[in-house]
Order: sequence, then C-alpha cells, then structure tokens
Amino acid sequence: MQIPIIAALLCSNLVFGAPGTAMRRQRAADRIAERRLSRASNTLQRVDTGLDVASKNGTAHVEYSSNWAGAVLIGSGYKTVTGTFVVPTPKVPSGGSSSSTYSASAWVGIDGDTCQTAILQTGVDFTVSGSAVSFDAWYEWYPDYAYDFSGIPIKAGDTITVTVTASSKSAGTATLENVTTGKTVSHSFSGETDALCETNAEWIVEDFSSGGSLVNFADFGTVQFTDASVNGGTGVSGATIIDIEQNGKVLTDCSTSGSSTVICEYTS
Repeated sequence: MQIPIIAALLCSNLVFGAPGTAMRRQRAADRIAERRLSRASNTLQRVDTGLDVASKNGTAHVEYSSNWAGAVLIGSGYKTVTGTFVVPTPKVPSGGSSSSTYSASAWVGIDGDTCQTAILQTGVDFTVSGSAVSFDAWYEWYPDYAYDFSGIPIKAGDTITVTVTASSKSAGTATLENVTTGKTVSHSFSGETDALCETNAEWIVEDFSSGGSLVNFADFGTVQFTDASVNGGTGVSGATIIDIEQNGKVLTDCSTSGSSTVICEYTS
C-alpha cells in the first residue's frame, strides 16, 4: 500500500525533527549542568586594605571584601530575610573588553559572614557578553552550588522580591517573585548537613565564582534593595557596610538609607 504524499511528508518531518529537538534539549541540559558545576557564591572574603574611604553620603565603610558589596546585620535568631530590587542592565566596565563576559549577582541571604558554615540565599545573576545580556534566577544552600529556577523569565527593569526563610538550621525555603510579571518560584531545603547559625542577615551584590575563581565583575550601575527586613520587622539599621575592593581598587559604593534600604553603586 502506498503512503499518501502529505502523510509521508508529515512522517518525514517527525522522523527528522525529533533528533533536532532532542539535541536542543540536550544542549540546554548541558548548559544547566555546567552552570551547576561551576557557578557558586562564596562566604564573605574580607580584604585588609587599610583604606578609610567614605561613601558618597558620608557613611563610613568598616569592611572591604573581594567578593561582597552591600549590608550585613550581625545578631541572632535571623529566620527570614527579604528585599526588593529592580534588575539592572549590566555593562562592560570601563577599560574592559567587549569580547569578554562580565557578571554580577544581587541576592539576600542568611549567614556567610561571621558564620561561614552555610548560607541560605536566593537572587538574580546578570551577565553581559559583547552586546548580549542575560539573567538567571537561582537558589543556593552554600557550600552546595547554585541551581537555576525554571519557569520565571527575567529582564532588565523587572522588579524582583527575594526571600529566604530558615525553618530550622538545616531546612528552609528560597522564594523569588517577579513582581512585574506576577510569577513566583520557590525551592525547599531539608536535611542539609551544613548547618546555619542564623546570626547574619545580608543584602548583597556579589562577584561570584565560576570554575573556582571570581568572574569578571560587571558594571551593574545601581542596585537598590528596598523593603529590606529581617523576621518581618527589623530593617537594616546598624548593619555593617561592605564594599568590593580588588587589586587595590574600590569598585563599589554601598550605603543604607533609612531603616529598610540598601544602595550599591558601581564606581570604577
């Protein structure tokens, strides 16, 4: 029996289309696997520079770091940390190469400063490579690697609310809401072997690690965390201000405003 021409064409499309679809899915899976193996946050890495620099609003900077910029509260009983920011457009920094890739990340978390056994955190990476920019929403229980959320597209200008909640020192949730689109994603952790201390709460712009070393740090413009709170009430008053210093150069200018806003600017 002969197969009608149209049916044959349809069958042909299915036969030859399936491998292409499979390959595209495999490439996507490979990219996710590579990111899981290579992308990671780090605990606060202090830099003893001897610098005594004031921010633009006169706030004295008491800490410098090679990888964190932002604000950290040090206390006890920190169960929930939240904050809202607008996703910036990353740029190649002055003196950078348009053929290189540059990234930064904005996130909130519990622990990682005076307590370095674990960090419960969630946030957004922003990357520029040539003229292309990309964004990744992620969650992490350090020292495990970061994992991407799925089903939540993000673009520059979107308003993002990030929240981490520790239900115990070995369990909790990371929630990321794209307020602009109305999409929310969440991940639950349980039975983590690396325990939280619940003594640090932070709102951070990070130069994260990939392949064991810091990525090229992007010019992120300004990231402003608003509605920053701990345990549903306490804000950022009294927080330690941290700026990134690399190779003798201060790259950020962070400060707080009022009791619930953290502002970080790229300055170099």
